[in-house]
Amino acid sequence: MSTSTNGNGVLSASRPTEVAKLDRVVIRFAGDSGDGMQLTGDRFTSEAAAFGNDLATLPNFPAEIRAPQGTIPGVSSFQVHFADYDILTPGDRPDVLVVMNPAALKANLRDVPNGGTIIVNTDEFTKRNLTKVGYDSDPLADDTLSAFQVHKVAMSTLTQGALEGTGLGKKDAERCKNMFALGLLSWMYHRPTEGTEAFLREKFAKKPDIAEANILAFRAGWNYGETTESFVTTYEVAPAKLDKGTYRQITGNTALAYGIVAAGQRAGLPVLLGTYPITPASDILHELSRHKNFGVITFQAEDEIAGIGAALGASYGGALGVTSTSGPGVALKSETIGLGVMLELPLVVIDVQRGGPSTGLPTKTEQADLLQAMFGRNSESPLPVIAPQSPGDCFAAAIEAVRIALKYRTPVMILSDGANANGSEPWLIPNVEDLPDLSVEFATKPNAADGSGEFWPYVRDPETLAREWAVPGTPGLEHRIGGLEKQDGKGNISYDPDNHDHMVRLRQAKIDGIDVPDLEVDDPSGEARVLALGWGSTFGPIGAAARRVRKQGMPIAQAHLRHLNPFPRNLGEVLARYDRVVVPEMNLGQLALLLRAKYLVDVHSYTKVAGLPFKAEELQHVFTDIIEGALTR
Repeated sequence: MSTSTNGNGVLSASRPTEVAKLDRVVIRFAGDSGDGMQLTGDRFTSEAAAFGNDLATLPNFPAEIRAPQGTIPGVSSFQVHFADYDILTPGDRPDVLVVMNPAALKANLRDVPNGGTIIVNTDEFTKRNLTKVGYDSDPLADDTLSAFQVHKVAMSTLTQGALEGTGLGKKDAERCKNMFALGLLSWMYHRPTEGTEAFLREKFAKKPDIAEANILAFRAGWNYGETTESFVTTYEVAPAKLDKGTYRQITGNTALAYGIVAAGQRAGLPVLLGTYPITPASDILHELSRHKNFGVITFQAEDEIAGIGAALGASYGGALGVTSTSGPGVALKSETIGLGVMLELPLVVIDVQRGGPSTGLPTKTEQADLLQAMFGRNSESPLPVIAPQSPGDCFAAAIEAVRIALKYRTPVMILSDGANANGSEPWLIPNVEDLPDLSVEFATKPNAADGSGEFWPYVRDPETLAREWAVPGTPGLEHRIGGLEKQDGKGNISYDPDNHDHMVRLRQAKIDGIDVPDLEVDDPSGEARVLALGWGSTFGPIGAAARRVRKQGMPIAQAHLRHLNPFPRNLGEVLARYDRVVVPEMNLGQLALLLRAKYLVDVHSYTKVAGLPFKAEELQHVFTDIIEGALTR
């Protein structure tokens, strides 16, 4: 054994260890909701991204600000899957589970495969904590964990020892144990450390003593791995071969915010976000509030109705109006969305779906708002619906939503979800000049068909059926708008039954006529008889499952819908091409219902409403059964 520096300027005893090269690893950090598992996972993810791995993450945390300590409902976890190749999901099962207390072990143990590694903070395995979660005996002492590689580490004690002399009390010192765990895992997987230390100094810049305590704990975890005899193997996962360009780690909510900023710039319009905080959409407000220099105004209203009212008012005034929410908020906003349909003004409504009904499961993912987005307003109130497929794709979805809203003068709904919103992946930053030109021409002169010199608000573009957009106060363009039915062309209030029938059909025809790309199908062999069709964040699990099925020698085709209203024009032809169509959804079959009604296709619906994403392995079995003609569900 010799002495050397560990790369942090800290002396440590180095010893020979075996280095195993892996192509992929799934790590899950789990502990009490106050143990900092989200921060720990996020920092490990950031370093994996900086190293050049492809990655996907799955944060999972309680809805309560401070959930009951030491209980299973209070467990918070963060899973990161990183690899040297293109991956699609956060992983099915953790290869490594780091648990900070008995509750975290009990809540996550069933997901660990036999032979998996479990790193345990032994200090929390007291009789009281074990009893609290229903353990009759200590699982670290009996045969509960005999099928796993278990490393018992007194993280709390070791952290407190490393921070002796810093002046921190015992309680504050123990709070740094998550950084000890991060340091240990960073050593195990040869992760860079400089970025984490810089992050901690920046995060706690106003409390330098706390910053240095966390850094000392982080280094202590690294040194523990370097010196202990428990770990005889470290692991390397090489950088992935990604397309050339500049990448950054991004979450879906951040990507949506950036997409709105970029769209406003490409349109040459100021942006107003009128919103009310709601999980899991609040981070869109937080991010957009940082970008006033790009002409973005954020308005945190007193409620959901006021938020969308401000956004629609901004659109009336010639700005890009945006509102963000989740399912319960969409219910409150529905009347104003209907007003936007009647006024035919551009408006972007972002719905980050979560478990329901009512307030339901605020921090758990679901995609059960599709029918609400399609029909959740009174009368015939059609609007386009777009669903991003991954965290990074949220940027492109936002750009597309703004394009449609501006071109066709209509509210547009973006259906993201909790998995996309909180999950993260590497994102190739696009060149601004490659983004579409979204510039708008406002009305500048009277347009009355009768030559009266008046401005008629419902004179339409013959191609898009969009009405002209007149900024209030423009001389000569005075006009009337409101929620009552309008006379075609002139825009006067009309109760004429034939006019109403005409206007309803016009508004529907405008949405039906929106130009959306054809649906692309991934069918490498060209011999598939089964099509797996999805939407939203099911893209990753469906794609990963399809890869596994193909490796078994079974052909399967995959397609994914971004545009849910209107559907791509070739969707009916695509569905008719296959003997069987299976649609996995995190609801009770809402897309399947729409497909059956519109295309008369016998869709096989596979559903899940557990508040968690699909696992690739479960979809693999579903696809295999369907291909073999033995549908089990």
